[in-house]
Amino acid sequence: MVTDKDGYMHLIQFLTEHLGLFETPEGRSLSDSSVMEEFEEQLSAQIIMVCGQNPQLSFVQRNTVIREIDAIVYDLEEILAKVANHKATAKQTLFISEFAGLIKNLFDQEIAKLQSQ
Repeated sequence: MVTDKDGYMHLIQFLTEHLGLFETPEGRSLSDSSVMEEFEEQLSAQIIMVCGQNPQLSFVQRNTVIREIDAIVYDLEEILAKVANHKATAKQTLFISEFAGLIKNLFDQEIAKLQSQ
């Protein structure tokens, strides 16, 4: 659905270009959440919005969305392995929120294509 699209590859490249933000934490932690927990929370919230905004999705389509998110989280765990358990700073949390929003946009685009077929 999205993990095989160019847009997703560009987002992964965008993340890797900004790994420095995660490798050298600046400032104090925003919360007790780790970097990976922040990604998981933000992605979960965005996917809940995707499903809520698209009640016409079939059970199979919703399962596809969930599998895609699982694949995305797996990719993030691989990319962020060294810093995944570090406490997230304010700058990191902002980046994660924006990244999760971009992931949601990919799903919105793909779902719109499905509906127009």
